[in-house]
Amino acid sequence: MEELRITLRNAGKINPELIEDYIQVGGYTALKKASEMDRDTLINMLEQSGKLRGRGGAGFNTGLKWSGAANAKGPVKYVVCNADEGEPGTFKDRMIIESDPHTILEGILIGAYAIGAKEGYIYCRGEYENSIRILRKAIAQAEEKGLCGDVKICVHSGAGSYVCGEETALLNSLEGKRAEPRLKPPFPTVAGFNAKPTIVNNVETFATVPVIIEKGTDWFCSLGSEKYPGTKVFSLSGDITNKGYFEAATNVKLSDIVDGFGGGVANGKKLKAVQLGGSSSGFLKPEQLDTPVDLDSMRAIGATLGSGAVLVIDDSHNMVDILVGIAKFFNHESCGKCTPCREGTLRVAELIEKIAAGNGSSKDLDEIKSLSDYMNRSAFCPLGQFATAAITSAMALFPEDFSAKMAKEV
Repeated sequence: MEELRITLRNAGKINPELIEDYIQVGGYTALKKASEMDRDTLINMLEQSGKLRGRGGAGFNTGLKWSGAANAKGPVKYVVCNADEGEPGTFKDRMIIESDPHTILEGILIGAYAIGAKEGYIYCRGEYENSIRILRKAIAQAEEKGLCGDVKICVHSGAGSYVCGEETALLNSLEGKRAEPRLKPPFPTVAGFNAKPTIVNNVETFATVPVIIEKGTDWFCSLGSEKYPGTKVFSLSGDITNKGYFEAATNVKLSDIVDGFGGGVANGKKLKAVQLGGSSSGFLKPEQLDTPVDLDSMRAIGATLGSGAVLVIDDSHNMVDILVGIAKFFNHESCGKCTPCREGTLRVAELIEKIAAGNGSSKDLDEIKSLSDYMNRSAFCPLGQFATAAITSAMALFPEDFSAKMAKEV
């Protein structure tokens, strides 16, 4: 099966640290084209019919977001690129940055022009030291050639907090505050960084913008699914033959990703489950993989596309053992702002560890279900709301794994 590369169109073909290589393959021509367009026309290219929906997980209409910031009052506006990428199993943003940093920068500059911003930030995961270095070098090269105009772009190194994947927590961190999510509304497009209108988009989203400007929305919409056109970059890990990252049209099936690009389950074992979207997502059984990977098709079966992380699990695993790590992760990453998440993730982690150790009971399962329902309804942000998604999914799909771990009840 062949990839369809749009976001990764230059990966492996150019030296990512030479701006001349990027320019030679047509880089920054989209920026020139965009800067010669009326701002409303430019935004409409992305907004009409949901042409480009965010690739960070939420799938929000990019043009609609930009339109909100462009129409917001005030002379000071900001553009922010979310390169925090803290979702377990996700590494596609790092690969985009380190193979083609200028396509991201070009997308940011187009966004800055569209909303009238003079300042932009790339909030990059602190552990991505090489990515940060490459981005800073790319910015310096673009400034030297006068491509940034009067827009100043800075790279901000994050402090390793998962919750900063949520845009308002990221903005708090960027302002030097504790990384906690804010109450919405107001949304960042009205009151974002420093309480000014701000657009926050994912690395993959910004990297796709220049191609759409260059080739047009009709071309873009001819690719992939009708409601979620284009491509998606996937990170494949776990018990899979070909680990790595791949870009595919959004109308391919998840089985094509696992068996085609991934080469199927490693070591001749059988597929037990796939987790699509990261640790905050549920699991899918083999019979559910014959589903297109677009956002809406996944939602229709109760799944989520999320960040595009694909974790493949073979039949040698008991799902409870996998859940221990997930539960501990969310307990560790809870920012502590709200009680349901702070206390709920701790208690759920304790219960899962207890079950994994062979000391659990049916009452523990009931308590997990009750805590999950409470957290989903009352936690302040998506971290707490989806911290138990993998656990409740596994409980529903693989009850035999929990039974195998349970202590005998008298």
